[in-house]
Amino acid sequence: MTTKTYTDIDTAELERLRQMPDTAVVDVRDEWEFDEFNIGGLNIPLPDIRSRNAELASYNTLICICTNGVRSRVAAKDMLRQPELQDKTIYHLKGGILETEE
Repeated sequence: MTTKTYTDIDTAELERLRQMPDTAVVDVRDEWEFDEFNIGGLNIPLPDIRSRNAELASYNTLICICTNGVRSRVAAKDMLRQPELQDKTIYHLKGGILETEE
């Protein structure tokens, strides 16, 4: 049995992928963090990923992001466990959005 996994990407790859159709950038930080600074995308805080996964159904590719890459890695792993998201291609921004500010 093959276990599906996510792929780590850098900021250059994020910018390339986000231009593709049916792709969503999913910022898993809390609302106040997203309001303070963001690079766009959907704000679905990590604790809400499972209850709000219907919002992601229309996308084929999901890119998880957060401040430093910790919460987005957890979100990517959790998405892989959800039957509704099994057919999605899932990416994780390694190092988080702090890497985009350098």
